[in-house]
Amino acid sequence: MQQNSAIIIADEWKYEEPYSFYDMTADLDDYNELVNEALRNKNEWFEAHADDELVGYFCLCIENDNIDIGLGLRPDYCGRGMGKQFLTDIICFIERSYAYSTLSMDVAAFNKRAIKVYNSCGFKETHSFLQHTNGGEYDFIHLIMQK
Repeated sequence: MQQNSAIIIADEWKYEEPYSFYDMTADLDDYNELVNEALRNKNEWFEAHADDELVGYFCLCIENDNIDIGLGLRPDYCGRGMGKQFLTDIICFIERSYAYSTLSMDVAAFNKRAIKVYNSCGFKETHSFLQHTNGGEYDFIHLIMQK
């Protein structure tokens, strides 16, 4: 991911309620990980483009044979039926580029829209947990997909 793209995502992408939870400015740790190149390089960050426009990003945290995926679609693309294709493209990229046995994701439990997309791409819910983020503790769901 290029630095200018990281700044645009971190500072300019603002989601409608209740999805403002995902604004990078909502959590200082998340914000700093994205805008600070040294912190960002601990994982693998990628930007996604369509018609030469920045439309999304994803982050891969690789541990042994598991790849944990974090992702974000540009706010004006959310809720328009584009999520499944976006995630499918990410999975195809991972399959071409990495050896793995399991893909995993964590999602805020309130985000039924994203959970539906993840399930439609083959991810299965394994458990829920509390995660400290955005100044509080929130329910999250862990999902996995076996290769």
